[in-house]
Amino acid sequence: MNNRDTINILAIVGSLRDGSVNRGALQAAIDQAPAGVTVSEAAIGDIPLFNEDTQAAGFPEAVTRLGQQIGRADAVLFVTPEYNYSIPGVLKNAIDWISRLPGQPFAGKPAAIMGVSPGNTGTARAQYHLRQIGVFLDLHFLNKPEVMIGQSMTKFDASGQLTDEDTLARIETLVAALANWARWLRTGSDVAHESAAA
Repeated sequence: MNNRDTINILAIVGSLRDGSVNRGALQAAIDQAPAGVTVSEAAIGDIPLFNEDTQAAGFPEAVTRLGQQIGRADAVLFVTPEYNYSIPGVLKNAIDWISRLPGQPFAGKPAAIMGVSPGNTGTARAQYHLRQIGVFLDLHFLNKPEVMIGQSMTKFDASGQLTDEDTLARIETLVAALANWARWLRTGSDVAHESAAA
């Protein structure tokens, strides 16, 4: 964990497109973060396709860098579109690589999910798939609030900026809840360490 007075949230976006509405939702999370909370994005576009032969030759620098970022973060925020009823391949690929790193950086990490889609369900299927993956990764997902943003064409402008006030408020609530969840889990961890040292 980092500075005890600050919660640093690392965001992983499952879209590589600059004008992605999911990246617009992340920007809203960055802008809406409460005092004492920072949200920053991790790059996953330069991570190669997972291949055990590549791993045997040594973890790619992009994978090692992401693993270090996850390790230093107090919490992880996944921002994902929904492709074919599930998470995008680029996000699954990054997760598969990180899960192979020594120490498995996701293990025990507080996490939350939000996502944007043009449909009515707002990435619900993708989010539930990601929660299933998180069980194996030992991620500690925040249960509520759930932020599934549907009908994206009515909530974002042509540049991908989120303009819907209700959605902005929901994202602000999610970021604050994730920060509080990270603080709560950190307190429990501190108590456990103190008990073990006694």
